[in-house]
Order: sequence, then structure tokens, then C-alpha cells
Amino acid sequence: MATTAATTAAASGAMLRKATFKGAAWSKLSSSSHISSFSSRSFTSSSLKFDKNKAKESSAIKAVSQTNNTHVSGLPINLKGKRAFIAGVADDNGYGWAIAKALAAAGAEILVGTWVPALNIFESSLRRGKFDESRVLPDGSLMEITKVYPLDAVFDNLEDVPEDIKTNKRYAGSSKWTVQEVAESVKNDFGSIDILVHSLANGPEVTKPLLETSRNGYLAALSASSYSYISLLKHFVPIINPGGSSLSLTYIASEKIIPGYGGGMSSAKAALESDTRVLAFEAGRKHRVRVNTISAGPLRSRAAKAIGFIDMMIDYSIANAPLQKELSADEVGNTAAFLASPLASAITGTVIYVDNGLHAMGVGVDSPIFKDLNIPKDENH
Repeated sequence: MATTAATTAAASGAMLRKATFKGAAWSKLSSSSHISSFSSRSFTSSSLKFDKNKAKESSAIKAVSQTNNTHVSGLPINLKGKRAFIAGVADDNGYGWAIAKALAAAGAEILVGTWVPALNIFESSLRRGKFDESRVLPDGSLMEITKVYPLDAVFDNLEDVPEDIKTNKRYAGSSKWTVQEVAESVKNDFGSIDILVHSLANGPEVTKPLLETSRNGYLAALSASSYSYISLLKHFVPIINPGGSSLSLTYIASEKIIPGYGGGMSSAKAALESDTRVLAFEAGRKHRVRVNTISAGPLRSRAAKAIGFIDMMIDYSIANAPLQKELSADEVGNTAAFLASPLASAITGTVIYVDNGLHAMGVGVDSPIFKDLNIPKDENH
């Protein structure tokens, strides 16, 4: 017998009430994700509150359509009452920023760690409204960043900082920016967090082939891009609430050969993926904190442009990935919000690919996309 509209509405209401009840039980699972920044020396924490066009409250990310603007069908991601620390946010067009926005849209309070030399420009841009357009959330409100911390994740504590960094003018006027000091500052300011996000990487010799990479360059890439995550989790996990979530970002070059992406960066990201599994076991058993990583596809971020061939990689991805479209930073942000939420409460130690399926494809060196990279070839074949 055909179901009437009234019956359908009543059934939908009952299902929604049931889902709400179930959601209340799930809310006991707190999600945690933390983020830090990169580089070197002293920094004082500075607070930023943005009240311009402040909305009544942040809405959950909507994975499904809204019905009559009153109910959300499906499973909304709700991070209200959660606090996230995101390391590696220095502008408004990278994955770190997109993750911050997605977490904020789901209701989380946002703290960020910004590389000390980039801090003044980042804070100035926020105050002057240069990022306002990028701060718009799905409900029309603006993302608020409760506090910005100076951070250089290359250094665990002040004793590790060499004198030339301590006296560097780019660090002048800053203090408490090593990993240990930032974790202590966050604890003093807020007591605890629920989400830790590591969205940073650096390799001083990234444009050099691995065979031409120096020992110092290789170790620097691993220090800034992979060990920095271990250090962040080590110092922050004591203040991550049980049931929390920690997340890092890796790249397809950790599993596939990407000509031109060298300097030990592929090695560093491969190490990060391996560390994810070990850290998931240790942090899970000792602290009930989940640890995952997102392997993201190529993005036209400012950092990626420094490599010099990001446009070529994006073109290659569009031409060869199963989904032929350009990857959006928001797609990575939405995945991060899911992994940080109670909906992913059984997911840990996992690499999640957000790359339009590019990881599943092979890369041929005879592809026209690589014609300008001067790859040695056998001229007889």
C-alpha cells in the first residue's frame, strides 16, 4: 500500500528522535585532533578573537541535504564542545586552513600553531580582514580562531634551540614557541584539547634528487616533516581528552615515485605513515587517543608552489585519476572532520586517501606530463 506524505513525515520524525537519542550516547566519545607549526625560536602566545559578523553558533558540516531548513537527515558531524589545536596554519589556502574551517563548521573551538617567522603576517592578515572571505562557514558565519600560538616544531624544547636561531631577528619578540612550551601554554590556557592536527612539512633540499641529497638535508626533512609529529603527540597527548583524535597529513609521494620531489621528503612522508600505525597502538593503549593520517592529492597551495611543478602534478592527476576533477582543500577538511568525530570512533592507525583515487594508478616516466623533468631514458627503445 502506498505510504502517505503524513505517514512518511511521522516516520522520519521518529527516526530523527531515535538518531538524536543515539547521538547523545555517542557524544560521550570525545574527539581530539591537534596541530602544530614548524621552524625555529622564541615566541609569545597572542590571542585573537574575531567577532565581526559573528553568528549565533557554528553549524555541523552537512553531508546531506537539509529538509525544510529544520531537520538534517543522515548523520551530521557534531564537534560542539570540542577543542582542536592545528599545527601548520600560516595562510588561508592550505590543507591546515581547510581542516580548521571544517572542524569549526562542525562546532569545534579552534587553536592554531603558526611558524614563528610567518606569525606577524598571518595575524596581521586576520586582523585586517584579508581572510574574511575564506573564513565563511556553511551557515554564513565566520570561522573564529580563539588563539594563535607561535610554533617551531623542529625544536622540542628551548635547550634544543641553537644560538643563531635564538638571536635571529625573525624570532625577535617571540617566546615559548618550542613544542614542549606550546603544549604547556595550551594546558595553562585551556586545560585540555580533543583534536590534534599536524599539517606541516619542510625539506630544505626538496628540489634535489634523492641521490644528490646531503645527509643534513635528508635528516632535516625527516625532522620537520615526520619526527615533528611524534614530538607534538608526545607533548600534547597528556592533555588530549580520552577518546580524542590526532591526525597528520602525508602525500602520494610517500608511496609512488614522483620525479622532482626529493630531498628526503618522500622518505619523511613514508616514515610518517609507518609512525601512524605505531603511534596508534601506543596512544590508543595508554591514552585512548586515535591516530590517523590523510594522504592528500596535489593542491595549489603556497607551500606546494615552492616545489616548482605543482601545476604539472595537478594536470597529471586530472588526466589520470579515476575521478577527473581538481581536488579541493575542503574535501580534505571534511575528511578530517569525520576522522575527528565520534562517527570514526573505531578508525585508528589508518591512512585515508583523499586524492580522487590517484594513489591507485601507476605513473609512467614516458608520460608527456614529465617531458620537462629531464628524466634519463634509453634512447634505443
